[in-house]
Amino acid sequence: QQQARFPQLPAPPPMRFVSRAEREQLNAARDPKARIRTSIDLAADHLTHAEYYTSEKKFAQASEELGGYLGLIDDAVGFIGDLVRDKSSTRDHYRHLDIALRAQIPRIAVMRRSTPAEYAANLKAVEEHARDTRAAVLEAFYGHTVLRGDPEYQKKTDKTKNLPEENKH
Repeated sequence: QQQARFPQLPAPPPMRFVSRAEREQLNAARDPKARIRTSIDLAADHLTHAEYYTSEKKFAQASEELGGYLGLIDDAVGFIGDLVRDKSSTRDHYRHLDIALRAQIPRIAVMRRSTPAEYAANLKAVEEHARDTRAAVLEAFYGHTVLRGDPEYQKKTDKTKNLPEENKH
């Protein structure tokens, strides 16, 4: 009467890719700003389709859309990385990508909550990749402008933290 239960195997991870049609759209962009905007828009479209497929319980198709999403995000990061680093326009491209990723990460988390366990692990990996990419983008954005902590300044500020209120002036 009792059947042996086999553990549920996780779904394969989404394959990261940029389709030929999307590659043509990206290559047709007239300047870096237009290309980054196109990348962000196409990635958002993939995420929207993935949300739709998740709500329809078509998790394999949602996983395929997430692969397209990851491919476009990785392509955008690679493209910006190839630009001249010290230009302010390159910093703007990083900023635009950061803003897009910041809005997309919660959408991925919402999808993960309504996904079965065998697909949820992939969504968690996509969410972590988006977070890691956003962290790398922020690091590249602030790379040349943020001053690292000066040890002497750090000592001075640490000393003033322990003084009574009347002596801090």
